[in-house]
Amino acid sequence: MSYFEAIILGLVQGLAEFLPISSSGHLALLQQWFGIQEDKVLLFAVLLHVGTLISVFIVYWRDIAELIVELFLTIKDLCTGKGLRLQERPVRKLGIMIIVATIPTGIIGILFNDLFDSLYNSIIPIGIGLIITGFLLVMAERMGASNRGIEQMNFRNALFIGTVQGIAICPGISRSGSTLFGSLICNLDRKFAVKFVFLISIPSILGSAVMEAPAALESGFDMAQLGPVLVGMIVAAVSGLIAIKTMIKIVSDKKLNYFSYYVWALGLIVTCYGIFFA
Repeated sequence: MSYFEAIILGLVQGLAEFLPISSSGHLALLQQWFGIQEDKVLLFAVLLHVGTLISVFIVYWRDIAELIVELFLTIKDLCTGKGLRLQERPVRKLGIMIIVATIPTGIIGILFNDLFDSLYNSIIPIGIGLIITGFLLVMAERMGASNRGIEQMNFRNALFIGTVQGIAICPGISRSGSTLFGSLICNLDRKFAVKFVFLISIPSILGSAVMEAPAALESGFDMAQLGPVLVGMIVAAVSGLIAIKTMIKIVSDKKLNYFSYYVWALGLIVTCYGIFFA
């Protein structure tokens, strides 16, 4: 893998992970375009995930720090018999909702991992997934304004968003797009919905990296590729940072439709190519 390929893959990973256009679908298409064998870049893929995680931590470090502190306070309250006290402590409730949303995602990812992997054998499922993403974004954009924040959010909302995130493991279906769809369908406030989408991406991305790590380590690593790998990871972190900032503004300005047109066009091209030429 050349530096050019590493930069392009890192750029796409960072942008597509957080913009609603599907990082998995774009990376799979680029790997086929560059002729890169997936088993040769498993460790690179894991480190790209690490790069995108870094961007989330940079943007939401205050929220993450508050969640970590609240975790210890929660343990203290439970040990002293005070209970969870979710309604009294919004940060604690946010942490619980993140955990609840992660549960269905993890279950779906573990139970259907082989099925999801099999969908990468053809580019047609990727194209179909991109088209589905476009419709999810249109439906999300049509939701009216709401002021429901963490205080009004309930466990059903978290489970629904987490389930949608699990389904988004399918190639071509955007994780950020689908979870934003789930959040807005639950009538959550747009600014809070974006924050929740990115915060629940932390266990999701981390879990994906952990699942891929054993196979990546088993496949070995060519030290000659260290330079491109590190460059790709840095590019993923920087582009992810840009994507998060952009996504916050786009959702607030209600401009998700622009991404719908893009994924529809790309999905149609990919699907037709897969049917008639692949």
